[in-house]
Amino acid sequence: MGFMDKLKTKFQRNEEHAEDVSEKYKEGMKKSRQTFSSKINDLLARYRKVDEDFFEELEEVLISADTGVATVMDLIDELKMEVKRQNIKDTTEMKDVISEKLVEIYYGDNEQEIESLSLQEGELSIILVVGVNGVGKTTSIGKLAHQLKQEGKRVMLAAGDTFRAGAIEQLEAWGERTGVDVVKQNSGSDPAAVIFDGIKSAKSKQADVLICDTAGRLQNKVNLMNELAKVKRVIEREVPHAPHEVLLVLDATTGQNALSQAKIFAEATDVTGIVLTKLDGTAKGGIVLAIRNELQIPVKFVGLGEDVNDLRPFDAHAFVYGLFADLLEKE
Repeated sequence: MGFMDKLKTKFQRNEEHAEDVSEKYKEGMKKSRQTFSSKINDLLARYRKVDEDFFEELEEVLISADTGVATVMDLIDELKMEVKRQNIKDTTEMKDVISEKLVEIYYGDNEQEIESLSLQEGELSIILVVGVNGVGKTTSIGKLAHQLKQEGKRVMLAAGDTFRAGAIEQLEAWGERTGVDVVKQNSGSDPAAVIFDGIKSAKSKQADVLICDTAGRLQNKVNLMNELAKVKRVIEREVPHAPHEVLLVLDATTGQNALSQAKIFAEATDVTGIVLTKLDGTAKGGIVLAIRNELQIPVKFVGLGEDVNDLRPFDAHAFVYGLFADLLEKE
């Protein structure tokens, strides 16, 4: 059974959960798929044999999906090796190889559960959320809080973005919407002090998870990174081995700019995972692979719509299914 058949089996004929996942990714990745699938289809229709010209055009297709030049080069090398190994001559066999290699590029050598959150059992887990203003950071925090609460966890929020106008109020609105307590101080307060209060409050209320919002003024890069370092020191001092996750929120619609932001934050904080918002609003879904391959940071959540339930745990198989769904259904 080829890889595309395995994907089809997993997401078309499987249990209800897989169906729900596949539909979400299929719908959420419509823009990326329309661009990607049509270009791949066109390429396969125009070329009968797998040669250098075919690979050159495939390279262009992958780069246009914002997969990143370095990642595309790695992928093309892998594909050429696979073509040689399997002695593939006909381009019709390439869909299978491309889809399999996209998943492999994401997972690397082992397919362990890199997407799941590292939460502590029976004690307070702290999630620090970072990212520039305008990427959907506060909304992602609200949706994540909702998700964790649905899983039966006692969740609290700390309003550590004390500088952006309306940030505290926005987080409070999400707290009310999801039924989660928000620890805050006045606008302009020291963010580290807010996080300190949040930890004290979360401990006294025996919360399972404290999600901390932070400022995102990248124009003051040095100040921002110093501030994040201070926040992290306070967390480490109050809770050993915390923060248990540092999630960087990026806007998928900004493509390579998101990759640049990821590099800046990865230098300043130990980013453990990416939350990629607005994946449903871009045709450049390949940025998922670029981030993973170039920075070795897993994408833990993706935004596939506006609804409170549309922040989804990332699944590389479902992602590739979302890219190829039209081609799979034609077969």
